[in-house]
Amino acid sequence: KIYGDRIDGTYLGIDPTHAHMNMPATLVWADCFEMRPARVTFVPPPGRAWKVATQLYATADPLVFTAPNFHYLMDSPTEFSDHVLKTMTVQGPDGRAATIRAAIHHGGSAADADAYASALEKIAREQARIFGEFPEFEPGHYTFLADYLPWADGDGMEHRNSTIVTGRSLSQGIGTASHELFHAWNVERIRPADLEPFDFRDADVSEQLWLAEGFTSYYGPLTLARAGLAPFEQTAAGMGRFADAIVNGSGRQVRSPIEMSRHAPFVDAAASIDRNDFGRTFISYYTYGAGVALGLDLTLRQRTAGKVTLDDYMRRLWTKYGKQAGTAPGLVARPYTLSDLRQTLGEVADDQAFAADFFKRYIEGRDAIDYAALVGQAGLVLRPRHAGAGWVGNVQTELEDGALRVTGLSPFNTPIYEAGIDQDDVIVAVNGAAPTSPLAQIARAAKPGTSLKLTVRARGGRETVRDVMVKADPHFDLVPVEATGGTPTAAQQAFRQAWLGVR
Repeated sequence: KIYGDRIDGTYLGIDPTHAHMNMPATLVWADCFEMRPARVTFVPPPGRAWKVATQLYATADPLVFTAPNFHYLMDSPTEFSDHVLKTMTVQGPDGRAATIRAAIHHGGSAADADAYASALEKIAREQARIFGEFPEFEPGHYTFLADYLPWADGDGMEHRNSTIVTGRSLSQGIGTASHELFHAWNVERIRPADLEPFDFRDADVSEQLWLAEGFTSYYGPLTLARAGLAPFEQTAAGMGRFADAIVNGSGRQVRSPIEMSRHAPFVDAAASIDRNDFGRTFISYYTYGAGVALGLDLTLRQRTAGKVTLDDYMRRLWTKYGKQAGTAPGLVARPYTLSDLRQTLGEVADDQAFAADFFKRYIEGRDAIDYAALVGQAGLVLRPRHAGAGWVGNVQTELEDGALRVTGLSPFNTPIYEAGIDQDDVIVAVNGAAPTSPLAQIARAAKPGTSLKLTVRARGGRETVRDVMVKADPHFDLVPVEATGGTPTAAQQAFRQAWLGVR
């Protein structure tokens, strides 16, 4: 008997409608049994005609499955329910077809399920084009285990031959599905050496999550654009958010992409209730890595007049490190190191000095890529998010008894930080008057170059007056030049098509 009531990519959820099973949350770890095969029998509740959807190996009995080893068993989530199963045959660019299945347990209509499956087929086709082929899926198919229910949590988790994708409605899940399928190549087979084999007894710390997750976060929306599932403007706006998070992220003053990757055990739903400074020292390696991928893709295209792109880099990583079969299902034959990534970039760019410099500055170091010099190739511009508005830093404040309590950390190198104002300080007056709106709103109405006199009560009750210089808001959005009254050139339109155009 086991209790579980969370539907997402990590945990166990059992209720009268289904059993949603992530195996590490369902089964007990058996030490020293890593290479022992397993046999699993599923027994439905009385009176329910539930079916099994999984990447486990099927047998003649539709309720009995096997796993060749413990790692494969742990990596095989299972949906046990009266779900709808959609099966698609998708042709790869090498002429070899892959079977893509979608086991959909949802509260929507049959038309919703059909539209979702159609989108998955387009996504699969575009991602196979990037790598040149589909992986060899060990059970003969790849399965989306899609749980979209009013009580589900929005999430996704990759596995070698399947993924769990969850949320409230199917229409909201396509972006997650695109991200997770890309993992069938990147991380499940193109795999960092510090995650292979996965250790179920300890925290698995990796230095390469900026590529494993971050580059995947870049290709998720890029795939949607190329598949005709998202407009160019929407995709560009998302790319702009990646760039802005790096350029203006306080955490970049503290950690590189490699160091952000090492931080995963502390930020990914870790069980911690004590206060920490992650709000100003951490940028998600998903976001940081996506921003690096954007910069590297645009840089490669600029250096080679579009002849070499990030697609070429991912394809080379696939052929060198991902394609070769492991010694057993679920194991990777040739995981990569940081040095391997650097060396491979030099091969693709035909310039090892360029690769060494890029890694030194933007991956091992904390420099910000000059996006403004790159996005013009696509007829895009970095437009100030709040042109002419004042700004003192992205700090959270709440009105409380006629004053403003600072409820979040002050980011480094911002006016509010430089004035020595931080979490739990109370701003009792702004220019001598009691505040009536949040500090961000007050600053936005002020003119850059002026100052605000803040009367601040610190812990312990001591009050002081601080001069806070108002600066121009540095945050930006990535928008087509048309949004600023311009017209893209023929070369810029061609670049857009080659980069994000529908195939």
